[in-house]
Amino acid sequence: MTISRTRLTAAVALTCALTLGTPALAAAAPAGSPAPAAAHHAAHHAARAVPFTAATATQQADGSFSLTWTAPGARGVTVYAGTDPEDIRHRRPVAGGAGSATVTVTGLPAADRWYFELVPDRGAPLVIADRSLHLASAPNFRDAGGYRTTDGRWVRTGVVYRSGDLSRLTDQDLAKLRRLGIRTVFDLRTPAEQKAAPDRLPAGATAVSANVLGAADTGAFNVTTPQAAVQAMVDAERTMVSADSARTAYRSVLDSLVERDDEGILFHCTAGKDRTGWASAALLTALGVPRETVEADYLASNTYRAAEIAATLAQLPPAYQAVYKPLLDVRPEYLNAGFDEVRQRFGSFDGYLKSGLGLDQRDLRDLRSQLLVG
Repeated sequence: MTISRTRLTAAVALTCALTLGTPALAAAAPAGSPAPAAAHHAAHHAARAVPFTAATATQQADGSFSLTWTAPGARGVTVYAGTDPEDIRHRRPVAGGAGSATVTVTGLPAADRWYFELVPDRGAPLVIADRSLHLASAPNFRDAGGYRTTDGRWVRTGVVYRSGDLSRLTDQDLAKLRRLGIRTVFDLRTPAEQKAAPDRLPAGATAVSANVLGAADTGAFNVTTPQAAVQAMVDAERTMVSADSARTAYRSVLDSLVERDDEGILFHCTAGKDRTGWASAALLTALGVPRETVEADYLASNTYRAAEIAATLAQLPPAYQAVYKPLLDVRPEYLNAGFDEVRQRFGSFDGYLKSGLGLDQRDLRDLRSQLLVG
C-alpha cells in the first residue's frame, strides 16, 4: 500500500498550524543443560545482570522525587543521587528499600537534573531519572531512554532526547541543555517551519536538518469531520514509514546514535509527537523495547502536551474542536498504522531496519552497545 507524500504533508500541516497558531489552515465547516564453561558464563552474567523489571523516578511539584522499583530476587536496594549519570558517588545513600518498593527522596538542592542509582544487593545497578526536563517553554521535551527491553537490558538515561518546538527556549533553558551535554540536534521539520520558528540551540550544538516530509512547506488541508481527521493522521503515519524522505531522515538520526562519541543527541519536530513520535518508536523497537512500552512512550505526548492542546482547542469555535482534536493528540491507531505499514511494505521490523533504513547487523550491534546497559 502506497500513501502519497501529499497526505503526510497535509496532516502535518494541520498539526503545525494549530500548534503554532499560523494561518496555514483552510478549514471547511464541520459536517476509533549447558557445558560447565557455558554454565559458568551464564551464572556470571546473571550475577551482573540488571535485576530490575520496572523502575521510575517522578519529580513532584514540591521538588521531592518519588522512586518506584521492582527487582525480583533482590532483598534490598540502596539509592544514591547525583547530577551526572556517569559519576554518581556512593558517599551517602538518599533512600533504600526492599526488592520492590516506593520511596520519597527529599532535601535535594536545585540542579539541572537529578539521577538516581538503584544498587541492589544482587546484580548490577541501574540509573534512572524523571523523564521530563520540566521546561515550561517546551513541555514535550523529555528523555527517550529509561525503558526496559524484552531481554532485560535498559535504554540508557541522559543520552537521547526528544522534543517539540525549540524556538521558545529561554537562555536559562539553553544553558541547562548545554550542561546536560546535548551536542547534536536533528530538526525533522520542513524548511518553511524552520524559517517560521527557528531553533534556539545550546552553545556548541550542531544543527542537522532531516526533513521527514521532503517538502518545502507543510501546505494547507481541509478536514470536515473527526473521522476524516483521524484518517489523515493514520495515512500520515504510514507515509512516515514509506516515504523516501522519511526513511532518509530517520536513517540519519539512527546513524548518529551508532556513531556518537559520548554526546547527547536530540531529535524534534513542531509538536514532538508525530515525526518525533515515529523516530522514538523506531529507535526503541530497534533496541528491543516491547511494543506496549513503545506505545506508552508514544501516547505520553498527550500528557505532556495536555495544557497546550487544551489552550489550542479553546481558541477554536466549539463546532471545530471535535474535528481538530484528532490532529492535536496521538492515538494508538496512528502508531498501529505505522507498524502495519512496516509489515506490509517490509515484511517485518527487521526488514524495515535493513531495507528501509539501511542498517545492517553491525550497525544494530553498535547501536545497542551504545545505548543499552545490562
